[in-house]
Amino acid sequence: MNSSLNKQIYEELRAAVERGLATGALTAATQIERQLTVFRERFGPEVLRKLDGEAALQLMHGRQHTESRCLAYWLEFKDDDEFAGKSFGLIGGGSAYMYGLYQRQDDGAWIGGSTRLPKVLSREEAITAARQQRDELVAGSSVLAALDTRDTSDSAYSQLQSAMDAAAPKLAGVGWAHKYWFLLHSDRLDDFHSPRYQRFHLFKLLQMPPDNLGVRDGDAPRFLCAGRFLTIARELGVPVTTLDTILNQRGPFHNYWRIGTTLGDNGESQWPAMRDGNCVAIGWRDYVPNLSGLMGDRKAKDKVRDQLLPLYHSDAKMAGRKAGEILNFAQVMAENDTVLACEGQTVRGVGRIRGPYDYDPEQFFPHKRPVEWLLLDEWEMPQQEGLRTTVMQLGKSGENLLELERRLYAGKQQHGTETASRPRSVAPLLDLDPIAKRVESILRRKGQVILYGPPGTGKTFQARRVARELAARSAYGRRFAGLTEAEKESIDGDRGVVRLCTFHPGCGYEDFVEGLRPQETGAGHMMFEPRDGIFKALCRDASKDGERRQFFLIVDEINRGDVPRIFGELITIIEQDKRDVRITLPVTGTTFPVPKNVFLIGTMNTADRSISLLDAALRRRFGFVELMPDSSVLAGRSVGGLPLGAWLDALNDRLRQHLKRDARNLQIGHAYLMGQQPITSVAELARVLRDDIIPLLEEYCYDDFPTLGEILGSRLVDVEAGRIKNELFEPNREDDLIGAIWFEQLGSRLLAGGPEDGAIGIQSGSGAEDENDSEEAAT
Repeated sequence: MNSSLNKQIYEELRAAVERGLATGALTAATQIERQLTVFRERFGPEVLRKLDGEAALQLMHGRQHTESRCLAYWLEFKDDDEFAGKSFGLIGGGSAYMYGLYQRQDDGAWIGGSTRLPKVLSREEAITAARQQRDELVAGSSVLAALDTRDTSDSAYSQLQSAMDAAAPKLAGVGWAHKYWFLLHSDRLDDFHSPRYQRFHLFKLLQMPPDNLGVRDGDAPRFLCAGRFLTIARELGVPVTTLDTILNQRGPFHNYWRIGTTLGDNGESQWPAMRDGNCVAIGWRDYVPNLSGLMGDRKAKDKVRDQLLPLYHSDAKMAGRKAGEILNFAQVMAENDTVLACEGQTVRGVGRIRGPYDYDPEQFFPHKRPVEWLLLDEWEMPQQEGLRTTVMQLGKSGENLLELERRLYAGKQQHGTETASRPRSVAPLLDLDPIAKRVESILRRKGQVILYGPPGTGKTFQARRVARELAARSAYGRRFAGLTEAEKESIDGDRGVVRLCTFHPGCGYEDFVEGLRPQETGAGHMMFEPRDGIFKALCRDASKDGERRQFFLIVDEINRGDVPRIFGELITIIEQDKRDVRITLPVTGTTFPVPKNVFLIGTMNTADRSISLLDAALRRRFGFVELMPDSSVLAGRSVGGLPLGAWLDALNDRLRQHLKRDARNLQIGHAYLMGQQPITSVAELARVLRDDIIPLLEEYCYDDFPTLGEILGSRLVDVEAGRIKNELFEPNREDDLIGAIWFEQLGSRLLAGGPEDGAIGIQSGSGAEDENDSEEAAT
């Protein structure tokens, strides 16, 4: 192995491979090879060699009438059953100029040059350019074909880099050509077609790239790192494209930023305020006001530069450079980017950007970005980088990034989370999980979010859990589980900051906002008096609170109500930029705002096909988080020898196979098999299967017992009699029930042997056996 892989990381990758193959989330090697073969037959070097002139030009770049046959189209856009191009690495995001030439759609003209200096090419010029590209693609393919696949050392791939530079001087550094060569030689290259992505994932694997470069240099060698990925893929026994898929899931690409914490060289440190305020911040308070109005303005840099000119004594170059830093902070830094709060070369804290730009005029450093702190231990960067800047994108020094990733990984292993442990004098941050982080991010941007998915995926549970955690952090700076009983009551009690309601067809505006309700006045007389609905009451309490705390309303089954009627004029003022705008309510004539510290979390069951989706205008105002069945929460749990996670995956596989229409939204969620913890006894499983899961499946397959039999199997369903074999659920029939479930649901995936001495034997398998094999083994 070129550079020994951390043992724990290797085990994580191996577990991800096994899980992905078992659930079908990873593409089988045979299917990968089949699609690569289709590409090679269409565009391989032997095909290109035979073509010249107009034919070669059209095959490689013709887009006017031949998109299905164009090489450029296949590399960038084609993604279907014939060729899942996105599975082999993306090269999009640029313009058609990245190919060197392209055919304009409207008139068929050939265009070269660049976006700044486009050039219309004659047909002869276009053919000459395509011929040169063809020759380099063929030459590069020959170099790769001659490579000794047994040697994946850094030295071997250093020689390959030199050979490719010589054989294809114009294309060796181009992403689309790299993808072409990978599709022909997937046993010799990785499918990260950008040097930045290659090096990023090596740092995440705690490996220094062979050339010691960081992630910022887009012109770095593209072939030098491939041997590292091939080595790991072969150790795991998977194609390199499978490894790269796992790496993308494990650590999606993000940038790294250095933020200064002091004003100038000797100013007072603002680090304590950043640390305690869960943010990074920059100054220029007296010169640069709120930047929110400049977002997306093409002249924003010029405007900020002009504001800075008095500070930098009319030095336009310096003012322009600092304007770029400020706008990088406000606009370019993205959610999930890693940020290092630094004083000189000393790193005070490492965090993850969790939301958009904000402005607080009361702060000395008023321009802010919310952060989730990951590390709060001080350390020194090995190499000096960006010491003279306030905001700088890191990545030139490989040593700095490797040291950072080592510390992040060590912290994660030590604490079991990526959230920092804070000094005792500071309240600890929440260790938010991925779902909570995503919900929090959407609430920051939009103010309201909907959790949607099939039944049993924990939508209401997650909504309440996340709301309680966020409310506890807002009110007390601690986790909900660590609060006192009185503090928990203030969060989740009858008049707490987290409240719950359920929409149904009988709900109306008067229940949610305000309406007239009958009130007895004495002597048998009645009169109608205005009464606040649940949302208006929450907003009133939030306004009185002075935005000290965050208030949450959970709307369960939000799509079961007539949402436009229930919300009424709230459709306008729930938008984030219209919070605190007062509107006049039609019933009482009073004015009413939605405070900024009020958040809505809805849940929606996608299996309810009788209920239409939300009104389009409301959909635009909500963010959406999909919750799907997650068998990983059942990992390692078995009942009577039956592995619950594998059984749930197998059941949902059959559902997707046999319930053609909207089958993805009709799957069975993991929550059916869980209370606070996964079920532990056969009796519990029997009750859940008989009382919850089978009735739901009968509804899905209404009066269609053949389909129900295909899903549950003939040992559980008597198709001819049109009934469930309820006798299997009787007491003392546990072994028979488990055996029936095992053979019907898992036989084709994990079967190693039949029931023996009351136990079920299992082993991990590839899922390649067919139904005949299962029945034969069962017999």
